[in-house]
Amino acid sequence: MTDRLPPEPLWRDALGERLRRLRHERGERLTDTADRAGVSPQYLSEVERGRKEPSSEMIAAIAGALDTTLVDLTLGVADDLRSVQSVRTTSIRGAFALAA
Repeated sequence: MTDRLPPEPLWRDALGERLRRLRHERGERLTDTADRAGVSPQYLSEVERGRKEPSSEMIAAIAGALDTTLVDLTLGVADDLRSVQSVRTTSIRGAFALAA
């Protein structure tokens, strides 16, 4: 029986995780960040949980509310996705080595 790897994470999931991490690092409540970004707390919560696919304008507004730039946020998400890909690649190689 072959172990299946979980599917690759979606951009919106990785973005949401990164935004939540940044907010927690700042010790902020969801409502505080949402107010500064000009979005509802419910919307920000859905973005953080990967339930919404925000527009670039919304991402920029939330990034600004967290005192980061769109570029830094995007690079951070890319790094997170790259880390997941590295783990997936290592797992696949290990599975092939065991099969051989």
